[in-house]
Amino acid sequence: MKQRQSSRRTHFAALLVGLLMAAGVQAATWQEGNSYTAGVSVDYNGKTYTALVTHTAYVGAGWNPASTPTLWKETGTSNTTPSPTAAATTAPTVAPIVTPTAKPIVTPVAGSGTWDKAAVYTGGQRVTYNGATYEAKWWTQGEVPGASDVWKLIPTITPTPIITPTPSISPSPTPTAPFICPTSAPGMATVQTTCAPIRTPVVTPVVTPVVTPVVTPVVTPAGPTPTPNPNGLPKHALIGYWHNFTNPSGDTYRIRDVAPEWDVIMISFADDAGNGAVAFNLDKNAGTEAEFIADVAAKRAQGKKVVLSLGGQEGRMTLSTKENVANFVNSLYAIITKYGFDGIDLDLESGAGVNLGSPIINNLIDAVKQLKAKVGPSFYLSMAPEHPYVQGGYVAYSGIWGAYLPIIDGLRDDLNIIHVQYYNNGGLWTPYSNGALNEGTVDGLVGGSLMLIEGFKTVGGTGWEFKGLRPDQVAFGVPSGRSSANTGFVTSQVVNDTLTCLTKLVGCGMVKPKQAYPDYRGVMTWSINWDKKDGYNFSKPAAASLKALP
Repeated sequence: MKQRQSSRRTHFAALLVGLLMAAGVQAATWQEGNSYTAGVSVDYNGKTYTALVTHTAYVGAGWNPASTPTLWKETGTSNTTPSPTAAATTAPTVAPIVTPTAKPIVTPVAGSGTWDKAAVYTGGQRVTYNGATYEAKWWTQGEVPGASDVWKLIPTITPTPIITPTPSISPSPTPTAPFICPTSAPGMATVQTTCAPIRTPVVTPVVTPVVTPVVTPVVTPAGPTPTPNPNGLPKHALIGYWHNFTNPSGDTYRIRDVAPEWDVIMISFADDAGNGAVAFNLDKNAGTEAEFIADVAAKRAQGKKVVLSLGGQEGRMTLSTKENVANFVNSLYAIITKYGFDGIDLDLESGAGVNLGSPIINNLIDAVKQLKAKVGPSFYLSMAPEHPYVQGGYVAYSGIWGAYLPIIDGLRDDLNIIHVQYYNNGGLWTPYSNGALNEGTVDGLVGGSLMLIEGFKTVGGTGWEFKGLRPDQVAFGVPSGRSSANTGFVTSQVVNDTLTCLTKLVGCGMVKPKQAYPDYRGVMTWSINWDKKDGYNFSKPAAASLKALP
C-alpha cells in the first residue's frame, strides 16, 4: 500500500542474481545451508545422492536431494540405518468363536518419515519423532514435534476384536437313544467302562445375517470446488482501502460517506503498540469515536464488510515470542469487539520483518488462528501482499521472495480473499511465459491470478510446491489511478477484460486459462479516497464489470 504522507513506494528488484558459486563442503549427511561441489556424495533419507552441479543449499529454498533432480542424482542406498518400523499389533485369539475385525487399509500420508530439522513441512504432513507420530498443522521448519503448537500428536489406535458368544446348548432331560458302551479302537486302552445314555443336545443356532455393503463412489472433482462463503460476500466483490489519515488525496472522511459500490472497506491502518500489541487511533476527520462506530454498524447492516488492515509500507509489527502473540491476539480482539469490525487484513511487508525463516511467519499463523477462535466463525481474513512476496517465489525462495507463501498455506482454510498488489514492483515472472509479464496488462493480472488458483513450484519449478486456492479466494489488486501509485496503472478495459478472461475465457491476451473460473472473486484497489478525488473513475466502471459477470 501507499505511504501515508507521500503515497510513494520503493521499487523492489525485478529479479535475483544467480546462485553464488561456493567451495564444496562434503558431509556424510546432507544439511541445509551447506555448499556442495559437483561429484560430492551425501546421505539423505536412507539414500545416497551425488551432486550434479556446484551449489549452495540455501536455508528455506527446499533444495534437498530428493526434491531437486536438477541438482542431485540418486546413486544408491545409504549406509545410514533407517528408523525402525513398529511391528503391527496382532489381534489375540479369543475362544470359543471369534469373528476378527477386518484389517484396516492404511493410506500413507505425504511427508511421513523421521522428523528432519532442516526439512520444510506443510499442513497435513506427518513425521515420527521419539517413537510418536505428529502431523503438521501448517508450514513449519526446525520446530521440534511435541514442543511446538505447530505439531499435532497422532494417537496410536489398536483395533478391538469382535467376539461372537458360544451357542447355547440345552440338553434334553429324557434319553432318546439306548445305552451304548464305547468300543476302544484297536491298540488303544479302554477309557470308559461305565455305559451312559447318549443325550442329544438341542442347539440354538446363531444366525449371521448376510450384509450387502453400500458402496459410495469416490468422485474426483474437475478443478477446485468452490465452498459456500458463510460471511455474506457477494459472488464478485469490489474491495478498497479507506485512509485513516491525510495525504495528497486530501483529508479523510466519514465511513458513512463511502460510495455504495464498495463491497469491502479496508480501514487503513492499525498501529504498532509495541511488544506485539496492536492499536487503532481514529483520525479526527473520520468523526467522533461514537460516530465512527455507528458508521461501521450502518455499513455492515447494508451487507458491507468493514475490515481493519494491518501494515502498509510503514507498518511495523513484532511477533517474535509467545508473549508477542498473546498481546497481538488480545489487543486485536478488543479492537474488533469495540468498533464492530468484521476481521483483519494482512498487509505486513518488509517493515514487519516478513522474511522466509523468520519467527513472524509461524507466530502470525498461530496468532490469526487464536484470534479467529475468539471471534468465531464469522471472522473475516484477507491478505494484500506485494507480488514479490508471493509469485516472487517462482524466481527464488529466500528472503522476501515467496515469504508469504507459507503464511497463505498455513491459513488457507481461514482465508476469505487474497488480493496481491500487482503494481510498484515491475514485471511478473510466471510459468506461462518465457519472460516477465508487464504490470497493468491483462496478461500480467491473469497470469498472477492463475498462479494462485492452479498453484506452482518455487525456484523456476524445481522447489517446494504451493498448492492452489479456490477461485473465490482470489482477486487482483491494482491502483485506482495515476496519482495513487508509481507504476502498474490500468484502464477500465483492462479490468473488464481480465475479469471476463478469468470467468468466461473472453477478452484474454496471450495468457489464457485452461478452464473458466466463474467464481473468481473480484478486484481490489488502492484506494477509496483517491478514487473519490478522481471522480470515481475506477469504482463506477469496475463495479459495472463485476455485476455483469456470471
